[in-house]
Amino acid sequence: MRKDVRILLVGEPKVGKTSLIMSLVSEEFPDEVPLRAEEITIPADVTPERVPTHIVDYSEAEQTDEQLYQEISKANVICIVYSVNNKKSIEKVTSHWIPLISDRTDKDSRVPLILVGNKSDLVEHSSMETILPIMNQYQDIETCVECSAKNLKNISELFYYAQKAVLHPTGPLYCPEEKELKPSCIKALTRIFKISDLDNDGVLNDNELNFFQRTCFNTPLAPQALEDVKNVVRRNMADGVRDDGLTLKGFLFLHTLFIQRGRHETTWTVLRRFGYDDDLELTQEYLFPLIKVPPDCTTELNHNAYLFLQSVFDKHDKDRDCALSPEEVKDLFNVFPYMPWGPDVNNTVCTNDEGWITYQGYLSQWTLTTYLDVQRSLEYLGYLGYSIICEQESQAAAITVTRNKRIDLQKKQTQRSVFRCNVLGARGSGKSGFLQAFLGRNLQRQMRIREDHKSYYAISTTYVYGQEKYLLLHEVMPDFDILSEPDLSCDVVCLVYDISDPRSFEYCAKVYKECFLDSKTPCVVVAAKSDLHEVRQQYSQSPLDFCRKHKLHPPQPFTCNTNEAPSKDLYTRLTTMAMHPHARLRCMCSCNRCTYCLCQNLLKLELLRSIKAQLRRVVYNRLIHRRSRSVLP
Repeated sequence: MRKDVRILLVGEPKVGKTSLIMSLVSEEFPDEVPLRAEEITIPADVTPERVPTHIVDYSEAEQTDEQLYQEISKANVICIVYSVNNKKSIEKVTSHWIPLISDRTDKDSRVPLILVGNKSDLVEHSSMETILPIMNQYQDIETCVECSAKNLKNISELFYYAQKAVLHPTGPLYCPEEKELKPSCIKALTRIFKISDLDNDGVLNDNELNFFQRTCFNTPLAPQALEDVKNVVRRNMADGVRDDGLTLKGFLFLHTLFIQRGRHETTWTVLRRFGYDDDLELTQEYLFPLIKVPPDCTTELNHNAYLFLQSVFDKHDKDRDCALSPEEVKDLFNVFPYMPWGPDVNNTVCTNDEGWITYQGYLSQWTLTTYLDVQRSLEYLGYLGYSIICEQESQAAAITVTRNKRIDLQKKQTQRSVFRCNVLGARGSGKSGFLQAFLGRNLQRQMRIREDHKSYYAISTTYVYGQEKYLLLHEVMPDFDILSEPDLSCDVVCLVYDISDPRSFEYCAKVYKECFLDSKTPCVVVAAKSDLHEVRQQYSQSPLDFCRKHKLHPPQPFTCNTNEAPSKDLYTRLTTMAMHPHARLRCMCSCNRCTYCLCQNLLKLELLRSIKAQLRRVVYNRLIHRRSRSVLP
């Protein structure tokens, strides 16, 4: 809502513009009226809408046309004042003032007009019969008020309506000719209805209506008031109420009724609570709340965000098969202005046998978006109404910014849940297969993936000593000369070569020596396509000798050409290395000396320390309790 309102009064000389302003301020009719009143600012605490209001007078005798044009361009609402006992001043409304204002304002930024019939104390008849056809002819006219500066009749109401025309305009909401809501308003209210329909059954039951009422107006509806609302809808619409709940049609009818009865502020309160601006677009402040992410920090969803996303999934998984069909995905994103997920998402996360995104895959995609592009994640959560449903100030409350990775290295532990593994290798080395195998797809399933639906990311969960972690695999393009900082910045590196291609390992060796030789990032060499015949690599050293020289793990054999889903052991080891980059030893087996085994032992030690700390607290609390009892009389 606007932070202030600027009201301009125009009209023919002697119609009483200045008298109206002075009567409002002094609450009495002035004995002497100047040619023009100075600009007056009414403080926010005095106005009904709690918004500062500036009232500007115009005098043809004191001001030039250029000054008038400037005031018109600055005004938020313009009151065209005429005298009800002066037909010429009424004629000038359409012959002079409305065309002048129209010429001097931008067609895209409509300025509402209020027709003000002053000096009603001088006549016994009303001017409304003359004014109503004018109101119907010009859409910019918000309303008409007859008043008297001398008798103080409708003076406060005049400026209230002027303020209301700016803060709660009818134009964006309602078409008076058609007597129905405008399409943009219907679209916004439909999104609000769908967000408020928490069980997605197509009606707002009493609990949902009460939650909606509390959210928008900070007060619940009494049971009788709820029934009265539904009865009003029942009397006017056959399908407005179903199963004792309000349907979308009934919800839209209620807002139409509010507007027709002059209660635009009710609809605007709802729209603004759900993030809309005066043009019925979601505001940038709503979609993109401020969040600071320092360098070397990452972004993750917190526990409350996952609970919210779980409720959204359950809401749209109508057949309860723990997967979202294409129709269910479309229904879920119906509150978005566009479809955010393309066909590549189905090859980024886990799906069921029909290719539908599973519950785990759904959460994984949200985790990926938050990690790679937190602004987009905030935007998506905004469309779903996170801050409203979870009663938070903004979507930023759903995000955890992790601490600097350098601190994790110093403390030799991390609280992060998402770890990034960049997968590098020459063309045809098996990088894509390595990514898809992480999602449980063997070579046979991978061959069904269309080329234009392929993804360079894969994300799923792994378990490191009972702790669930997300591992994000990113396939880096093999153009060595254009490797960027994001291509090199990660928690663990996977260098993939094809054991059946004699020139495949050369790329891995070159990348390692150029980019990771002096890096603290753990590296693993993967010998892909291990089901094929291994050939000698055309490099100065064999892969095994290269790994020994640089104190890397020996090449890890890997194949996705299996009958069942490929093993996840290697991915668990990668996650373990990412969690504990400080523990870098030479082998990866059950010897209790390598990175993988050492990290498992570290986790055991951390768990034991935690248990011991809890026991110490229990013993200490019991000791304090005994001492406190011993001193009692």
